[in-house]
Amino acid sequence: MPPGISKARRRRGVGLGALVVILAIAAMVSLAVGARALSPAEVWHGLFAAPDSDQRRTEIRLIMETVRVPRTVLAIVAGIALGVGGALIQGYTRNPIADTGLLGVNSGASFAVVTVIAVFGLTDPFQYVWFAFAGAAVAGVIVFGLASIGRGAGNPLTLALAGQGITVFLTAMTTAVALSDQKSLNALRFWNSGSVAGVGFDVIWPVTVFIAVGLALTVITLPALNLLNLGDDVARGLGVNIALSRTIGIIAITLLAGAATAACGPIAFLGLMVAHVARYLTGPDYRWLVPYAGLLGSVVLLVCDIVGRLVVRPGELDAGVVVALLGAPFFAILVWRGKFKSA
Repeated sequence: MPPGISKARRRRGVGLGALVVILAIAAMVSLAVGARALSPAEVWHGLFAAPDSDQRRTEIRLIMETVRVPRTVLAIVAGIALGVGGALIQGYTRNPIADTGLLGVNSGASFAVVTVIAVFGLTDPFQYVWFAFAGAAVAGVIVFGLASIGRGAGNPLTLALAGQGITVFLTAMTTAVALSDQKSLNALRFWNSGSVAGVGFDVIWPVTVFIAVGLALTVITLPALNLLNLGDDVARGLGVNIALSRTIGIIAITLLAGAATAACGPIAFLGLMVAHVARYLTGPDYRWLVPYAGLLGSVVLLVCDIVGRLVVRPGELDAGVVVALLGAPFFAILVWRGKFKSA
C-alpha cells in the first residue's frame, strides 16, 4: 500500500475515534444538564445504583430513566440517521444542496400527523409516530416513483424536481388541515420545531429498528455509490446495476429520514450541514464520508439539544431550532470560504 494512502487511512481512523470520544463526552453532559443539574456522582447513581429508600436518590433515578436517558439516546440515534441520510441523498442525486427533505419525508410525516390528529384525535406520540413514519415512507415512494418514469427516469434532477413538487403539495395540504382544526394546529407547532424531548423508549426502540435496517442497506450500497459518483456511464461500465443501487439507496434514505422525523419531527439543515463537513474532512470516498456524517450528526444534534436547555433557563429551546440557528451561519461561512464542495 502506498505510504500516502496508508497515512490518509490512519488520519481518518483517528478522526473517527476522536468523534466517538466527543460523542461520549457530549452524552455524559446531556445526562447531567437540565432544569436540575446533576453531578457526575449523581449521574452514575441514576444509571447504575440499585434502588433504595432515599427520596432524593429516587428522584434522580426517575429523572434519569424517564427524561435524560431517553432524550440522549434519541438525539444520538436520530443524529446518526439524519447525518447518514444527508450524505446519501447528496451522493445519489449528485446535488450538493440536497437534504433528506428533498424526498418529501418531512412534509409527508407532517401531513400524516396533522391528519390523524384531526380525523382520529390522536395526541400521544406513541400513537401518531407510526402514522408519521408511514406518511414519510409513502411520500418517499411517490417521489421515487415519479422520478423513475418518463423521459427523465433515473436522472438526479428529475428526482429533485419530483421531491420539490410533492413537498410543496403536502405542505399546502398540511397547512389546510391544520388551519381547520385547533388540535392539529397546536400539534403542528410543536412538530415543526423538531425536538428530542418528551419521547419514551416505547417509541425510541421501534424507531431504532428501522434506522438499523436503513444503516444495513447503506453499508451494502456504499461501494456502488462511490462508482455512481463517477457518472452513470462509468458505473455501468464497471458492472454497477444503477437502477438496483439507486432503489436500495432511496429505501435506505427513506427508512433513516422517515424514522428520525417520525420520532423527533423535522430537524432541518442537519443532514445538509454535516455531510459537507464530513466531505471536507474525508474527501469523496463514501466508505469514510458516511460514518463521519453519522457521528457528526449525533454530536451536533446532542450539543444543540444541550445548548437549548441552557440558553433560556428555566425554559428550553427545541433542538431543531438551535440546529437552524447555529447551522445556517456556519454553513454560510463554509460557502464564503470556498469549502462548499460538490457531492
